[in-house]
Amino acid sequence: METTGRGWAEVLAAFERHLHSERGRSEHTTRAYLGDVRSLVSFLGETGVADLADVRLQDLRAWLAQQAQAGAARSTIARRSAAVRTFLAWASQTGRIDADPSLRLVAPKRGSHLPEVLRQADATALLDVAAVASDDQDPIHLRDRAALELLYASGIRVGELAALDIDDVDLDRNVVRVMGKGGTERTVPFGVPAREALVAWLELGRPQLAVAGSGAALLLGRRGRRADPRQIRSALHELLRHVPDAPDIGPHGLRHSAATHLLEGGADLRLVQELLGHASLATTQIYTHVSVDRLKQSYRQAHPRA
Repeated sequence: METTGRGWAEVLAAFERHLHSERGRSEHTTRAYLGDVRSLVSFLGETGVADLADVRLQDLRAWLAQQAQAGAARSTIARRSAAVRTFLAWASQTGRIDADPSLRLVAPKRGSHLPEVLRQADATALLDVAAVASDDQDPIHLRDRAALELLYASGIRVGELAALDIDDVDLDRNVVRVMGKGGTERTVPFGVPAREALVAWLELGRPQLAVAGSGAALLLGRRGRRADPRQIRSALHELLRHVPDAPDIGPHGLRHSAATHLLEGGADLRLVQELLGHASLATTQIYTHVSVDRLKQSYRQAHPRA
């Protein structure tokens, strides 16, 4: 097929539908994949490759090399490579190209970077700051406290949090129903502090913000619409400024912290896997490395013959 500007738009639109309906990818993942494929399309245009059927392995390697020369991190290059392999495999399976040129494409391995996490004392201090801020009963402060308490208590993703409806939270059983990656549903427990923060938000905060278009969304923004993950991220960064020496993590860092603290407290690795919604136990095992790394650091600081 001749892939003109309009042709590329049609191909990308079909690929987007594939990611959503057939692969069950989240909006965030779909947006990232489409951005990566558009980056490749732009590069191909600059190098004179106008047709999807003319893409060769050397074009893909040249594109990745350009990313590396521009300073892209290994993790970014690995993700872009995965996105393009998914795209070209789909193009081959749907007859848009005769052969998949990405079959022998090798991306750099991701670094073994361990996620930055809060110490348990810092997590407690953060949530104490959020509680004090909510004492003025400003609805946004009440929402932020409920959001951070639930994030830390459950270890759910910030996108999963923002997507919650009121009916997803069972205050009688202290559990929340979460729709995770790939459309998989799981039930996650939370503790008493998170319940108290949710009750305060639902009784005192949410009614102040709710409008006709709020629907069933659990968390709302100032205009009464469903809260955006960016609003929760901004609140976390702002509150962490009041916790001395705490790293400036984002919501995913709070998820990392919850998992690490669970394991440090003696939780079973498979239980943590189930709570976090990881498809593979290998993904969860990174938190055992975090715990061991922190143990070694404490040992070196405390033991006279370390």
